[in-house]
Amino acid sequence: MADDSVKSEASAQQENGNTDNPKTVSSNGEAAAENQTLSKRQRKKLLKQQKWEEERELRKQRRKERKQQRRLDRQNHQEEEGGEGQNVRKRSRREVTPSSLRLVVDCSFDNLMLIKDARKLHKQIQRCYAENRRALHPVQFYLTSLGGQLKQSMDEKDKGWDISIKTEHYSEVVAKEELVYLTSDSPNVLEELDQKKAYVIGGLVDHNHHKGITFERAKELGIDHAQLPLSSFVKMNSRKVLAVNHVFEIILAYLEKGTWQEAFFTVLPQRKGAVAVDQDGTTIQEKEEEDSDSDSDPDTSDQPDKRV
Repeated sequence: MADDSVKSEASAQQENGNTDNPKTVSSNGEAAAENQTLSKRQRKKLLKQQKWEEERELRKQRRKERKQQRRLDRQNHQEEEGGEGQNVRKRSRREVTPSSLRLVVDCSFDNLMLIKDARKLHKQIQRCYAENRRALHPVQFYLTSLGGQLKQSMDEKDKGWDISIKTEHYSEVVAKEELVYLTSDSPNVLEELDQKKAYVIGGLVDHNHHKGITFERAKELGIDHAQLPLSSFVKMNSRKVLAVNHVFEIILAYLEKGTWQEAFFTVLPQRKGAVAVDQDGTTIQEKEEEDSDSDSDPDTSDQPDKRV
């Protein structure tokens, strides 16, 4: 009986000992389990993260020192150059002279486009905006008849644009006698730009499904229309219809360069296969080939083969 009493008491003490600190037991068990579940790669990644956190302040101090060193280097360079670099930047800003020319993107074709095409037009308009901000002679930029899916796309992404955005039709924003619709279907060729005019670009991406629609709209409204003098200076292996941003950029380039040919070759993408055209209508490449043929010796070229 005594032995049984001693055994029961020892058993009770052992049980009490195991339950005196359940949190410690649980914590140790969790830590052990976590160590067992972490792979070697995970433990390595955890150590790397800890080291990254520990060195945060050191990296911050190094960035600050590099920034101060760059500032000192710029100051020393400006002193050596006599402040020339700063003067050049100021001079280039003064050379930017805004143009009184108005460029209007007609956004009244929204119902003729798929949503993906409306988004493409949105990107083209974004390009126009960016190029106009960088231009030497920025124009007055208008969007008219803005609505529908194009407006929705712009409202989601574009804020604070310093351009004239109108829901009205361009004929209600600008006097009709000042309007010129730029369309490749027009029989009239634009020889030079009139600073008093507002040139309208059709805001349409339709993959040529509505051919001639901008020309028809211009005739219906009874406003002037013209095409860029593309054929007079450039021969292309694709259709003459250009994207909205290409027309916009060509005009900006013309205002800066002063010639259509330079403007076209500054802007036109290589995939268009643009080749310069001489005044007689032949391409420069064709003329070089003709000159090469005429320089060949006719006597040697016409002689029969004397080989046996």
